[in-house]
Amino acid sequence: MELSLSPLIYAAIFGSVLLVIQGIYLLAFGKSIEHDSKMNRRLELLQKGAAKKDVMEQLRKERSVHSGKMSIPIYGLLEERARKGNVAFSPQTLMLLMVGLSAFSFVMLTFATTTEPAIRAAMSAAFGFGGVFFWVSSKAKKRIDAIEAQLPEAIDLMVRSLRVGHPFGAALAIAADEVADPLGSELGLIADEISYGRDASEALAEFGERVDLQDIRFLAVAVGIQQKSGGNLAEILDGLSKVVRARFKLFRRVRAITAEAKWSGMFLSGFPIAAMLMIQMIKPDYYDGVKETPLYLPLAIVVVIFLVINILYMRKMTNIKV
Repeated sequence: MELSLSPLIYAAIFGSVLLVIQGIYLLAFGKSIEHDSKMNRRLELLQKGAAKKDVMEQLRKERSVHSGKMSIPIYGLLEERARKGNVAFSPQTLMLLMVGLSAFSFVMLTFATTTEPAIRAAMSAAFGFGGVFFWVSSKAKKRIDAIEAQLPEAIDLMVRSLRVGHPFGAALAIAADEVADPLGSELGLIADEISYGRDASEALAEFGERVDLQDIRFLAVAVGIQQKSGGNLAEILDGLSKVVRARFKLFRRVRAITAEAKWSGMFLSGFPIAAMLMIQMIKPDYYDGVKETPLYLPLAIVVVIFLVINILYMRKMTNIKV
């Protein structure tokens, strides 16, 4: 029995594409851009001697890189995720990465496989775009999850600062200094903007829209209402903190309840692909008898369409909003 290693080669090439993207990202921007250090990036820049105004301008420039670039072909599919993940690559750089990684994949496929040039070109384009899309999506998810987890602690810090008499801007700055990235630098930037005269609720609302988090929107609304009608902001934020923690707890509970359904959906969606890859590895000529028939290609397309519909439908069924 002859085994085909082509599926494993394809998986290895796609994995190498992801490693190349991450390597280029770290080489270009350094480890601090990864937002996993105890000191947030804003404080690190200030500690190096940069002026507060220069740090604010740099951070504002970084977060606006992926705003209003929908006119770029293909990039529109990545813009929202790149904005949520605060990816430091510019849109033009991401497009160049897609082209460069497609060429890299084509070279790797040429040396490692014997597929036809047209198929290699199609797979290379899929690897280039798919690798960048998967990498950007993972960055966005990781960052949003981190912000959601850090937000209750940050609100509690603001509440304690407000109760001892600090104004909201100072309370926000104190929380920003105590919280690590990614939330720490964002709150610090908002605190700096407030100190230069920007409306607090407006800055928070813009942050909530950029990361698309309902809890941030709640915080912006609470601050805005208190500014217009007065009231004890500390008590309002204390209640908001409890609501955020309860929503986060409920979300974890819903995720645990739907875990079985999600894994079932993943199995049902992945099993046909795994079966096809195993057949290709164990018996590469399995489909040779029907490849030349007129119904082979239409039926293959129908199978792929149904598989995609299954994946989307199973994902929608298990994606419960909290």
